[in-house]
Amino acid sequence: MTTEKSKILVIGGTGYIGKFIVEGSAKSGHQTFALVREASLSDPAKGKMVQNFKDLGVTILYGDLTDKESLVKAIQHVDVVISTVGLSQLMNQLNIISAIKESGKHIKRFLPSEFGNDVDRTLATGPAKSEFAMKAEVRRAVEAEGVPYTYVINNCFDGYFLATLAQCETRLTSPPRDKVTIYGDGNAKAILNKEEDIAAYTMRAADDLRTLNKTVYINPPKNIVSQNDVIALWESKIGKTLEKTFVSEEELLKKIPQSPHPLDLLLALNHAIFVKGDQTWFTIEPSFGVEASQLYPDVKYTSVDEYLSQFV
Repeated sequence: MTTEKSKILVIGGTGYIGKFIVEGSAKSGHQTFALVREASLSDPAKGKMVQNFKDLGVTILYGDLTDKESLVKAIQHVDVVISTVGLSQLMNQLNIISAIKESGKHIKRFLPSEFGNDVDRTLATGPAKSEFAMKAEVRRAVEAEGVPYTYVINNCFDGYFLATLAQCETRLTSPPRDKVTIYGDGNAKAILNKEEDIAAYTMRAADDLRTLNKTVYINPPKNIVSQNDVIALWESKIGKTLEKTFVSEEELLKKIPQSPHPLDLLLALNHAIFVKGDQTWFTIEPSFGVEASQLYPDVKYTSVDEYLSQFV
């Protein structure tokens, strides 16, 4: 069902999920390349990250999404291209598709920058809907050009959503111990995954023929939880009941357009995920998707319970 390990190029590797994907690729034995803008090395944090990649054996290639020649050149080295670019660069992925076509037919798989909700099955509104529409446009371009693909839907990053109990209006780096805001009635189910696990599943999917031209959903059973579930679990760990404020859907929808960026986007994501149940309202059908924890039961993922324990 699987083939020998591919050579992988990661574009956007110094971004939030990108660094986990680069490290996951290198650590899982893939010959790994990262396309990096030379200008980004002037950022001390990114410079340190790139050095870490080199220490893992990653080959650093210099280029830019707007420099077609550098893209074509980078793609010549590999079999699989993974994009982890952020919001501002989403539409520049059309240049990657063009470069893949120009570099010949050797690319076995392209994984565009998804790593969130399924943009073809979303109930999102406002700025979240706009972001998802761009990702959907990239999907249509991939399909129209006949580029072999896999779309990875990892739902929520633990570092963004679980570590803060989805308190996007604060600058928390660990779960709150006094009060908490709950969106809607708090009962909609979401899916929360640790970043290293997302990378592990992505690496397995990249070479698997079962995921070719499919959407891969990372939906491990222990990580399908509501905001109320997560808060109750956290309260049991710290032995304390948090003061709860409920924000109705109506209030939240008013708040989104009144909020500055990026808070408007974060609130719109919370509305989609924790009010509308954007990640769990549909059934994964074999015609379009597969579920990662079923395909790769040997991957030992971190449960929501285990993740929260680090903060106690």
